[in-house]
Amino acid sequence: MTAIPEQPSGLDGPNRPGDPPVNGEGTLAITNAIVRLLRARAGRGPTKARTVVSGDLIIVHLRDCLTVAEQTIHASGQRELVARGRDVLHAAIRDEAIAAVEEISGRRVVAYLSSQNTEPDHGLIAFVLGEHAGNGR
Repeated sequence: MTAIPEQPSGLDGPNRPGDPPVNGEGTLAITNAIVRLLRARAGRGPTKARTVVSGDLIIVHLRDCLTVAEQTIHASGQRELVARGRDVLHAAIRDEAIAAVEEISGRRVVAYLSSQNTEPDHGLIAFVLGEHAGNGR
């Protein structure tokens, strides 16, 4: 797995006053946390991942995510079944993913969105940030 930190431009976009920006180290930490989580829960993580931060939005882009079993099911024509399974997996890891992003960013996550495309094999997990985590949930 190769984590690619985002380039410095746009990493510390507009935040609410007092909210810390998520920097290059933070994006790498988020990428690694999500990859580790997927590897632990699916038995295999993506081979490529990248996190992009813009203001209150964090997007983790995942590539080459499907397990051998999912690839086999996909090849048999059951693409929707694989996509639905990935949706269920992303829902199942929601709380752990949010906890990781909140810990790393120091900000509260107010929304979690995810999607998996099977052909080509790309996934997105997005986090919308709220106030600084210390300001209450």
